[in-house]
Amino acid sequence: MPMRQDCKHFESRSYPNGDTVRKCDLDLAPEAPWRCPDDCPSYTRRMVDVNWSHGTLVTPATPDEPPGLGEDDSIAALLDAAEDIVNEAGSRVLADLEKESSKRRFLKGRGGKGSKGGKSAKKRRRKG
Repeated sequence: MPMRQDCKHFESRSYPNGDTVRKCDLDLAPEAPWRCPDDCPSYTRRMVDVNWSHGTLVTPATPDEPPGLGEDDSIAALLDAAEDIVNEAGSRVLADLEKESSKRRFLKGRGGKGSKGGKSAKKRRRKG
């Protein structure tokens, strides 16, 4: 079954460079962006509410399926491995940003670089 664009968990996002992401927000479509599982237990039809203002949903065409899709689990395994790499890199980037942020807070609290209204080390040495 192709990706169910009418499911509330389907998401499509296009980027300025022309790339498009088509995915299940619950990560239940191992063959995304091509297919949803036939008997997905979380399929929920997207509903329209009163007084909402909706634009048109213009989803770019689904890319061609790679040969062998659905015949074995190798494609889903490859996509899972790629996702693991991206997630691991993302957690390292977040850890690096948090470390840098902590360092700035530490220096700011000691009157070092980044403090407002504090004397610079050079001025403290002159008065010294």
